[in-house]
Amino acid sequence: DDAVALIREAGYRCRRSDRELRVTDRENAVEFTFLRPRDIAVYVGAGVLDLGITGRDLARDSGAEVVELLALGFGRAAFRYAVPNDSALTPEQFGGLRVATSYPTLVAADLAARGVAATVVRLDGAVEISVQLGVADVIADVVESGETLRQAGLRIVGEPLLQSEAVLLSRLPLAEMPPEAQTFVRRLEGIIVARDYVMVEYDTPQDLLEAACKVTPGLESPTVAPLSQTGWVAVKAMTRRSEVNRIMDRLHALGARGIIVTDIRTCRL
Repeated sequence: DDAVALIREAGYRCRRSDRELRVTDRENAVEFTFLRPRDIAVYVGAGVLDLGITGRDLARDSGAEVVELLALGFGRAAFRYAVPNDSALTPEQFGGLRVATSYPTLVAADLAARGVAATVVRLDGAVEISVQLGVADVIADVVESGETLRQAGLRIVGEPLLQSEAVLLSRLPLAEMPPEAQTFVRRLEGIIVARDYVMVEYDTPQDLLEAACKVTPGLESPTVAPLSQTGWVAVKAMTRRSEVNRIMDRLHALGARGIIVTDIRTCRL
């Protein structure tokens, strides 16, 4: 749903009826195919699809030769090891143990990098209960809140194997892709950037302009325009959404007035 919302915001027709697997946007020369998330990187890597949206964890576990073009900012989760609550094991001590996971390629690669010889037990789901059922000694799984692990009597150990989120994939670098695909990537990138930034506009005395611009430097530099009131200028600059309240406080304390913050729907940088 998040992927479809992003694509539609970028100006594409991507609404499907019922369980329709293909939707064609003839105006933009794009065909959308709905697949299982675990399979998407495989299709992209094989050249069947030009682009794909799936999780970074699923893409890397697939072993497909794909390029990550863009992180999309949703579906964030960490891929981590978990052991029973009464266990003092660390990942370096997993030698000879059974590690249950739905991501065997990722886990095997991580264990090999640690020099640990353990048995990877592949499961398609409900990994967290595998220890209680005696199938495994520890698990490796995608963790969001960690509540499911706690209910299963497990706790997280070690650093994340991977920080995952939804990503846009391709088999080719952006410059080698068809024009329609390049346009698609740029449109999505514009939406993603716009979600992280807002536009700050304010009026400030001319003699405070240099100090104000240090507070709002913008991406390259702020836009400055004279006001009809002598000695005052108007300033406009993009700034990160997460920092905007602190920036407004600093501008007001500095002497800026008429401070306005507006959302940015999309942009091209």
